Amino acid sequence: MSSIVCLESLEAMKAFLDRQANERVALVPTMGSLHQGHLALVEEAKKRAAVVIVSIFVNPLQFGPHEDFKNYPRDLEKDLHSLERYGPLSVFAPSVAEMYPNGPSRTVITLPSMTNTMCGLGRPGHFDGVATVVAKLFNIIRPHFAFFGKKDAQQLAIIRQLTRDLNFPVEIVGVPTVREPSGLAMSSRNQYLTAQEKDQAAFLYQALLAGKKLFERGERHAGSLIAEAFKILEAHGIEPEYVSLVDADTLASVDTIADSPVILALAARLGRARLIDNVVMESL
Repeated sequence: MSSIVCLESLEAMKAFLDRQANERVALVPTMGSLHQGHLALVEEAKKRAAVVIVSIFVNPLQFGPHEDFKNYPRDLEKDLHSLERYGPLSVFAPSVAEMYPNGPSRTVITLPSMTNTMCGLGRPGHFDGVATVVAKLFNIIRPHFAFFGKKDAQQLAIIRQLTRDLNFPVEIVGVPTVREPSGLAMSSRNQYLTAQEKDQAAFLYQALLAGKKLFERGERHAGSLIAEAFKILEAHGIEPEYVSLVDADTLASVDTIADSPVILALAARLGRARLIDNVVMESL
């Protein structure tokens, strides 16, 4: 007998939560195509709460007109199988019609100062879609905890700010990036990579580490740290979409590192895949 309960409607989700009224609830929001990075979130969630809900929903609101919404990998049966060893837990897997019954949402949440930078520049509207669907999930599930990967540092900062600004009674937990042996950050889009592209993609993390090592040797100027990362990328034939140094909390660009934690982040396209990664740097 399966230890996974799969709920596909808001009504079923509400009825389930009514039966868990006195329990702590943890939410792990995903778009499915689960890999070890997602499962690390589930592991952390199981430590915090008796009731763990993994949402699996490919949200059209966060895809641009020329992005891969239709082709985004979907395999609910495989995802449920991946979660079996973490049971008992529940999966919320609504349809687009269930989440947006009247078509595209007329209400969209936006945080302009945090979305019009980094990935937001190349993906206009993406983080509005993320913020909107996360707010919907928080209202539907009303979790005590919600778990997000630190790989997408911009998304994590935006969700933390959204939670503060809208007074959601949920603790946002960031979980460290899970990496392949090469250092490549795990991503659902890694499956788009050819073997050669996957070898090349490992140098994204190496580029970030080069910048971090320079920081650890005392360099504090953003231009020098970014240039160090660019050197590694250029040497391996990677043209990044961006390499940025930003404040870890506000995402504001940083010229010179002071006392606040900063993020050195990048994005690059390799073949069919758009990949992101980052490292955090903090003066001791």
